[in-house]
Amino acid sequence: MSDRHAGQVVLITGAGRGIGAATAKLLAARGAAVGVLDIDETLAKETAAAITEAGGRAIALTADASDRAQVMTAAETLAGQSGPLTGIVNDAIWIRYEPVEAVTDEVLGRMLDVGVKGPFWGVQALLAQRAEGEVAIVNITSPVAEVGSAGTSSYTAIKGAIAAVTRQLAVELGPQGVRVNAVTPGAVPTPGARTIVDEAGYDKRRAQTPLGRLGTEEDIAAAIAYLLSDDAGFVTGTILRADGGITIKSV
Repeated sequence: MSDRHAGQVVLITGAGRGIGAATAKLLAARGAAVGVLDIDETLAKETAAAITEAGGRAIALTADASDRAQVMTAAETLAGQSGPLTGIVNDAIWIRYEPVEAVTDEVLGRMLDVGVKGPFWGVQALLAQRAEGEVAIVNITSPVAEVGSAGTSSYTAIKGAIAAVTRQLAVELGPQGVRVNAVTPGAVPTPGARTIVDEAGYDKRRAQTPLGRLGTEEDIAAAIAYLLSDDAGFVTGTILRADGGITIKSV
């Protein structure tokens, strides 16, 4: 345990597993109170329980990140228990890879609901429950927002939108004391990602990564934690690539 994030209250969407869970655990280990928001109640409770058993502070919040009312209520619950929010991590995502001609209204709609609407509701929830002084927003984008990749048109549209709105909100919200940044993870074999990328896919991604390895959930959590910390107090509108160099090699 450390006190690097002591006094912070952070809501993390999609925090039941993967990068969101790793981020919740890291922030809690460094003194923050975290809201573990996930659509899967069991996963949210498991992550929150692991944090509290390790001596940290966490609350499980079952909610659909695409549902504005649910996200607002979750933020209110977290603030009521732990105090006004100092940050939010918009990590929740729903992904399908397929050729553009196979994209359906149903699949694209769900991806947009979680991947684009969700971060909007997260920002609104933070603003409604924010602490006095500086607060921070961290969004999650992807290398596909910068480089072409076959079969990812829906995902590219979503992550490109998030990269753009991150920069836009940094300008809009900066005068209010809100820092807005994003992290671009490289290839990280999270439980969710493994449902759409097989071992051959990860072998290819490893070969494309200049550092010669895949990322870990903890690698990305550390980058997110930095953007929430006082060390990043003059950082806003930045897309931080925690990708092992895969983006620059692909350009």
